[in-house]
Amino acid sequence: MEIHEISKLDNEKHPERIVESRMKKRMKPHSLTSINNLDDGCLMHILSFLSPIPDRYNTALVCHRWRYLACHPRLWLRVDRFVKDLSQPGVFHNIESAVSAARPGDTILIGAGGNHRVSNIQIKKPLCLVGGGEIPDETTLVCARGSDSALELLSTCKLANLTVKAELGCCLLHRSGRVTIDGCVLQCETNPLDHLSCPIVSTAGDEDIEDILSHVEVKETVAEKIKANSVTVLQTRIEGGAKAVSTSGDLVLQRVRVMYSKAYLYFWFDVDYE
Repeated sequence: MEIHEISKLDNEKHPERIVESRMKKRMKPHSLTSINNLDDGCLMHILSFLSPIPDRYNTALVCHRWRYLACHPRLWLRVDRFVKDLSQPGVFHNIESAVSAARPGDTILIGAGGNHRVSNIQIKKPLCLVGGGEIPDETTLVCARGSDSALELLSTCKLANLTVKAELGCCLLHRSGRVTIDGCVLQCETNPLDHLSCPIVSTAGDEDIEDILSHVEVKETVAEKIKANSVTVLQTRIEGGAKAVSTSGDLVLQRVRVMYSKAYLYFWFDVDYE
């Protein structure tokens, strides 16, 4: 039997192969599905699921279009001390202005280079503050002498890839909410004034809530949601100060891990209810 006759018989047994081959011939290379064929709104929605640093930040390096979408104010606000055109949407000269303009759940990208002066900035809504440098040392928040803290945290928020320096007082003052500090550097005054400063101070307490819960019967899971105060520290350098954490509320230091590198100590710990 000749080859073309064998092929004909095979096609009669499997007609779907004929349809598949014809479809391949009709399809052109540019008609294949590509992420670049998506419209801006759809592509921006996909980018919103990436972690701000480093994934979403790195997508801005792909091309001009991706840079525009990855840096769009719908995904995050930017703090850039060197920007000249303040008419750009979502761009601010200082952190306080960005925090004031931010909506709950926003991410604020703080530009690398130089020092950002901060003093008792209150964060009362869920936010994520991320340093724009490759390492935390490239994005530094400096607390002015005489201030109680650099940042006063009164809501659930996350700090990542940042260096926070405090000459006196504390770097972070935790009043309430669930706070995550990931890959940061907290620096306080060294001797002889280290007894006057502390990297993290937590005053979170649920004394009023405890009184309410003692008079009302609620499920244990509900009570845990009401008592939503904690500090989680991940792979963070802590330098100077009397001690890493000072607590005056209901939270206590627990689950401490320390890793020693050639030059620094990195800490993992939680400040939570016992």
